[in-house]
Amino acid sequence: MRGTLNDQSLIYLQIAQMLEDDILRGVYREEEQVPSTNELARGYNINPATAAKGINLLVADGVLYKKRGIGMFVASGAEETVRRKRKAAFYDGFVRPMVKEGASLALSEEELLAMVRQAVKEGEEK
Repeated sequence: MRGTLNDQSLIYLQIAQMLEDDILRGVYREEEQVPSTNELARGYNINPATAAKGINLLVADGVLYKKRGIGMFVASGAEETVRRKRKAAFYDGFVRPMVKEGASLALSEEELLAMVRQAVKEGEEK
């Protein structure tokens, strides 16, 4: 188990995000078992119900599934599911507000795209 919990968001959401991060990094691959709610609870010193709530979010999203009596496993296609979900959240949380702010500043489409290209170029240089 990696990562540390913080006060910035709900603990169960952080648990779900850490598991998603581990799936994206290849720590947990398709059909591999993830830590149990009790392991997560012990590892992060949280209530098992809180850990279960985070895992259940991933089950609802089709990222994890339960093998009765054995534990929770990474679903087939989980990495792509997580990527798709995060891309949609990125679009809604960053791209749309950026375009809205650009419009309020009377930026043309080309000016906005030029700014994005410049930011990408600067990010590659670091």
